[in-house]
Amino acid sequence: MNWIVEPARRLSGAVVVPGDKSISHRAVLLASIADGESVVTGLADGEDVASSVAAMRALGVEVDHDGTDVRILGRGLDGLRSADQPIDCGNSGTTMRLLAGLLAGQGFTSTLTGDASLLRRPMRRVAEPLLAMGASVQSSRDGTAPLEITGAGRLRAITFRPEVASAQVKSCVLLAGLYADGPTTVAESAITRDHTERLLAAMGAEVSTVADGGGARVTIEPGPRLGVIGGRVPGDTSAAAYWLVGATLLEGSRLLLPGVGLNPTRAAIVDLLVDWGADVVIERVDDWCGEPVVNLRIRGVGAALTGGAIDPDMVPGLIDELPLIAALGASTTDGVEIRGAAELRAKESDRIATTAAALRALGVDVDEYPDGLAVAGGQTLGSGSVDAAGDHRIGLAMAAVALAARGPVTIENAETMAVSYPGFATALESVVER
Repeated sequence: MNWIVEPARRLSGAVVVPGDKSISHRAVLLASIADGESVVTGLADGEDVASSVAAMRALGVEVDHDGTDVRILGRGLDGLRSADQPIDCGNSGTTMRLLAGLLAGQGFTSTLTGDASLLRRPMRRVAEPLLAMGASVQSSRDGTAPLEITGAGRLRAITFRPEVASAQVKSCVLLAGLYADGPTTVAESAITRDHTERLLAAMGAEVSTVADGGGARVTIEPGPRLGVIGGRVPGDTSAAAYWLVGATLLEGSRLLLPGVGLNPTRAAIVDLLVDWGADVVIERVDDWCGEPVVNLRIRGVGAALTGGAIDPDMVPGLIDELPLIAALGASTTDGVEIRGAAELRAKESDRIATTAAALRALGVDVDEYPDGLAVAGGQTLGSGSVDAAGDHRIGLAMAAVALAARGPVTIENAETMAVSYPGFATALESVVER
């Protein structure tokens, strides 16, 4: 499907962004092993979270939709049952990596598979700690899925130091730690998003985090049970970022984003844009399972953002927003340079290459590096066609900056946006003024 994004004068009104995708995955998986029924409102409605729901159903968990409510009847830590066939994780690396941690503690064998894109993504990074804990994990020769996991029932407690700071790897090990014979620790070289720790703590698990240089040591104690959860999942910070950029680039915009989660490990994109000159007001309004919830008010400033460098130590906190930041670079005064982000080459697409190709298709000057890219500032995006390349974040990022282009921009293969934000185009039409 091709989608034509027309230039806009401003964005005006309010947009309720989807529930946070990262939190939604974790809510589905953890509620499935809780003792009792959880009722959660506002789960992310994209294809990725649907993959987590389908996976838990395959493992014997009852998950029912009642309007905007999702009811999950937890089976307890040891109540999952063997799936009748390989579990299809779709395009969701989060589903596969986190579920691997849960399955490592079960008393049966499971196979995790997915679409062609997911089957190319690295899984050795979760297989290694699970093997060290005593589970059996078999993958393809190059360390990719399908993964065949035979749980060990009671796992060995370990201290694990990931080579690359990753919230998904950390979460996998912590979830496996629920089934260990003692405290399990993940020693991170850099701080990554902590949704898993917050939700586990809210459900009664014993989790502790201690600062360690530029990173942290996160420890979980094995526990006999998890309590249920309820209420509304905060809005997705990464989804909000597309509106933050789109509204900021259009002088005169006045846009409200109510009920957005602003976890400190996710706030880097807001802080960065404000540092570069964006006009964003943050109003704290609520708290959900330890997650801060805010309203964001954006006033457009036009092409007045300074831009700057994204250093390697900033990458973990901005990993999902880096294609958007790069796309924004052309409209800043100083441009944007991103380094230390080689991890982007192993996402749904090679996000360094696909971002560079999309910007060049619109006449933007881009330098590509093995671990990042540089986008010269003081440019205006031209009219043209860009390929989302099967990657939802590329399609959404280019749609956001296309609002300030000189002419229409066609997003090819735009259907991929449904992975994380299926209603984006409709929401845009509700607030755009041309």
